[in-house]
Amino acid sequence: MSQENDEQATVTESSVLVRRSPRYFRFMLAGAILFAIVALILTFAFPANPTYDRGSVFGFLLAIGVAVGVTIGAVVALILDRATNRRARTVQADRIDVRTTQGEQPEDGDAPDTRSSIES
Repeated sequence: MSQENDEQATVTESSVLVRRSPRYFRFMLAGAILFAIVALILTFAFPANPTYDRGSVFGFLLAIGVAVGVTIGAVVALILDRATNRRARTVQADRIDVRTTQGEQPEDGDAPDTRSSIES
């Protein structure tokens, strides 16, 4: 039983927009960590309050600071995303679809092997 492989390649050209974008989660995490540190500094920067202990003050400042930090980090990431969008460029990309079929029909009814790749 000899099986010959027939390959059919199809090349399609298209224009693709290439740009960089920031990672939003990292910016929000950095903002949260930065404002958590600010909350820690503010907790010990002022004299102790007789009504609230330092743990309560830190917890309150931490809750507010993390929320503000995540928001500011997301806004900074959005601004950077808009700024990098201006530097986006369009390039030509070739998509190559290769279909490999065997010379004899498979007996069990399987579909022919299909591979697809993208080259730029």
